[in-house]
Amino acid sequence: MEKPFEDFGILVFGEKEMKERLPKPVYEAWKKTVANEESLERTTADAIAHAMKRWAMENGATHFTHWFQPLTGGTAEKHDAFIEPDSQGDPISRFSGKMLIKGEPDASSFPSGGLRATFEARGYTYWDVTSPVFIREEVLCIPTIFVSYNGEALDRKEPLLKSLDALSKAATRVVNLLGDKDVRSCNISVGLEQEYFLVDKKYFDQRLDLRLCGRTLFGTAATKGQELSDHYFGAIPTRVKAFMKDVNEQLWKLGIFAKTEHNEAAPAQFELAPIFTTGNMAVDQNQLTMDILRKTAERHGFACLLHEKPFYGINGSGKHNNYSIITDDGQNLFDPGKKPAENIRFLTFMCAFIEAVDNYALLLRLSASSAGNDHRLGAHEAPPAIISIYLGSYIEDILFSLYQDHPSIRKDASTVDFTPLTNLAYIPHDNADRNRTSPLAFTGNKFEFRMLGSSMSASFSNTVLNAIMAESLNGIAKQLEGIKYLQDVREKALNICRQMIHDHKRILFSGDGYSEEWVKEAERRGLPNVTSYIEATQVLKDPKVIHLFTSLGIYSEVELEANRRIMEEQYDRVMDIEVKTLIEMTRKDVLPAMTAELKFYSETAAAAGSACPAFVTKRMNQLSELIDKSYAYVDRMTQLWKDANSCGNDYECGKKIYYSVLPAMEELRALIDRYEEIASRSFYKLPLYEDMIFNLD
Repeated sequence: MEKPFEDFGILVFGEKEMKERLPKPVYEAWKKTVANEESLERTTADAIAHAMKRWAMENGATHFTHWFQPLTGGTAEKHDAFIEPDSQGDPISRFSGKMLIKGEPDASSFPSGGLRATFEARGYTYWDVTSPVFIREEVLCIPTIFVSYNGEALDRKEPLLKSLDALSKAATRVVNLLGDKDVRSCNISVGLEQEYFLVDKKYFDQRLDLRLCGRTLFGTAATKGQELSDHYFGAIPTRVKAFMKDVNEQLWKLGIFAKTEHNEAAPAQFELAPIFTTGNMAVDQNQLTMDILRKTAERHGFACLLHEKPFYGINGSGKHNNYSIITDDGQNLFDPGKKPAENIRFLTFMCAFIEAVDNYALLLRLSASSAGNDHRLGAHEAPPAIISIYLGSYIEDILFSLYQDHPSIRKDASTVDFTPLTNLAYIPHDNADRNRTSPLAFTGNKFEFRMLGSSMSASFSNTVLNAIMAESLNGIAKQLEGIKYLQDVREKALNICRQMIHDHKRILFSGDGYSEEWVKEAERRGLPNVTSYIEATQVLKDPKVIHLFTSLGIYSEVELEANRRIMEEQYDRVMDIEVKTLIEMTRKDVLPAMTAELKFYSETAAAAGSACPAFVTKRMNQLSELIDKSYAYVDRMTQLWKDANSCGNDYECGKKIYYSVLPAMEELRALIDRYEEIASRSFYKLPLYEDMIFNLD
């Protein structure tokens, strides 16, 4: 191995380590457990735990933890030392199979959405054998699911694993029916592109809004922004390059193939992208990546901002979710292939995706929703809140020619003879330009879901994608089963595709998603346009959505209700923090600065008497007006916030916050921004945008 990568995976107890350290029967038993062919026996678990402990202690670990992902959107861990007393009271190291497989953290303080009473504390973590154990900061971390005393999911991992199982069964079923009998299972391949901002820690520490909310609640645009496009793919600042090197080395040691790094479009914005891996591992690795970005930034004198919109007027940050379905023998089911039979399979899976997205557009919208992402969607290269699919003209022509049963219905391609079963094999991966405004874009052999927010876990989005695809594929399989001859099966599949295109073509859109014309066109097509996270949560009450998840065994109706309540509550709590922070900063930072500056000009005017310059009088009037209005707007916003919180229902409260409190916050922001434009640095001490986004060297 080349020197820079000789430590790759050194902190991961993966399959390679297990094969080397475990007796062959134990290793084989573990492999069968991973393949879901048999459960893990206690003696096998004890043998694995012993080998795992020895490896961990050899690598400096003193503690272990069940690393889980509660419904907060982040990760959680409780550390226990390997050390225990023996019968004589002397220290020994101990780690049993029971400790490996099951833990019992206190679940009372985690979001449960009414699944449990506050005084009910029991929660259980169970080892996820499909995601490798790793060492982080001298702690052996065991990826686990997290469930309540009664077995309800209190995390995002368990539903993801269930959705992967549902998708595998459905996709394998269709692939087998279309002639490939050797495929035994399917998985998803996911690549998560992570965008983030860096600011100097000294500026971060001076801004209460950044510390508590992750975004600036006010601030005028810098004199220079991203209009020159000179930051995008530009030379990486020296300090940032050192930070990136540190991040890469940590990720590589954890077996994460961090591949791409570059300046993003906005000043102080960057991106990190790994090589694709299986869906469950991709989500786990992204959670690790976000944690490493934040902690490493501090060591380099930065603060890493993962909020979707930390600065007004420049690009926000997303987490593009690249999604494809892969068979156990490595075939990508979204790849056109090189044989006519594979083309039919490709068409079938493409049309299943189109149907799935059209049927569950609002659910997908929710899966990419957060209070922070409300500020990003539809602005500065983020896709709009309206769900649509971009296929590119080549593939769209092929699908429509299949549907219309003639070569082409598009004027710009009328000279091309599109015959679906012969031309698909020759589609170049870059058959069309990329559409940055599309929420879901086909990019050669995968779909890029561009709506997901940068701070969010990718778990729920992939759970939704898996579930809606599983339902669509199961519907196709039911229509294909019982047909005797393979040629008849394939002809039936083509007819199913024709019907799907007819029924769901409204979801296909190749134009500018930012345009007002698209908003009107989407309304004409009957596509939903939900602009707020709080309103998107209501899709979990839809009987169709409830049936989707319960029929596939991913969520129970009770769990869906709990998740909806948690989302509503989280929106309210995030907005409460933002309102209180804005009030505090206005009263303690902004108004005192305005008042001090007014006093300075008033004293200047008094000293000048009749010779007072007109500018001084004008500035006094401006400041006096801004002070009066700012006080009035703080009082108004505070009252609106109290009124919203008095309704007693998180959803109604959230709607009032979105439609009344948030606009009031923006009005107050406009006043503060007007002051920033004229404020003297002698009085206004808060860091400005130009300080924060142009001081990274």
